Amino acid sequence: MRRPDRIAIVTFSVKPRGGAVHSVELAEALAAEGVDVTLIALGDPAEGFFRAATVPVHIIEAPRRAPTLTERVFSHIDALESGLGDLRGRFDIVHTQDCISARAAARVRDRGGGFRLFRTVHHIDDFTTPALVECQDAAILEPDRVLVVSEPWRRRLLDEYGVEAAVVTNGVRVERFAGARPPGERDRLRTRIGAADRHVFLTVGGIEPRKGSQYLVEALGLLKAMPGQAPMLAVVGGHSFQDYRAYRDDVLDSLGSHGLRLDDDVALIGTVPDAELPGWFGAADSFVFPSVSEGWGLAVLEALAAGLPVVTSDIEVFKEFLTHEVDVVMTETANPASLAAGMARVRDEPDLVQRLRANGAATAGRYSWSSTARRHLELYTGD
Repeated sequence: MRRPDRIAIVTFSVKPRGGAVHSVELAEALAAEGVDVTLIALGDPAEGFFRAATVPVHIIEAPRRAPTLTERVFSHIDALESGLGDLRGRFDIVHTQDCISARAAARVRDRGGGFRLFRTVHHIDDFTTPALVECQDAAILEPDRVLVVSEPWRRRLLDEYGVEAAVVTNGVRVERFAGARPPGERDRLRTRIGAADRHVFLTVGGIEPRKGSQYLVEALGLLKAMPGQAPMLAVVGGHSFQDYRAYRDDVLDSLGSHGLRLDDDVALIGTVPDAELPGWFGAADSFVFPSVSEGWGLAVLEALAAGLPVVTSDIEVFKEFLTHEVDVVMTETANPASLAAGMARVRDEPDLVQRLRANGAATAGRYSWSSTARRHLELYTGD
């Protein structure tokens, strides 16, 4: 099959979550390979993506926020379908990055859209509402070609859906996270959260169930009670399509029971400007990511590129590209005591930290967006 002339990379959000970051980075890397690429998403047309992109961007106005998750999902599908319908005939391939954009694009394709539909499954949500479960299933079964970012998800799609997906890993711009930081930036950011000389653990993704946040704050409390320097946790991010306010409130309400105080031991930084994000990696002493479910774990790759010692859970996805005590310290998933012990090691063992920094940088260097883009091109032209 000939190389496609026109590709649309489509995502349901312009916010700086993993799928949107993947979309922008992939689109730009494809363009660097000489491909005509357009980024499409729901959002505010006046604001655009979370950062300026070097490829053409088409923002379809997002609907008002509906009161329930089910209503939000289907209103977003309808809005994206309408916007994509207006672009019918402009693309050879429409590559969607989530179930919302996949469902919308499938409807347009089935009405004579004139494109082949690709979908990357970054992860599968734990929906319980029958309508959302059915919608998510259809978004896996309807595309012409399905991709995943890791081997465990390839096996899961084959076992649960009978779908043969291709694995294409994420990448990282090492120079963005490993490069020299502006003078005084580290001190300025640490002063903002009152870190002083405390050991700062950074985590990215906000407070939500999939990130293992409840286990992380309990582990931080256990670590604070151990001999040694009192640590603190800086939490970057938090924007989510789903409503995790109840979970977030429960986690924050539990701080006192773990001997922790908000704005002292735990700093909620929230979503930061894209240009500021590498600075927070530079301001931290370690990175901790105790997720219970991930498609890949892009933030881990960014932390490795930044030269931080990293503590993760031991979910299967992480074991695909990380090795315990070589480039990260892995701890038992959903086990606060294990997590606290791992965090203590990167706080207290300088020889281990030195080894993790060196090996972690080497691991990050093996994953580039340019190689990810070239693998996509092979799949676009190989069917």
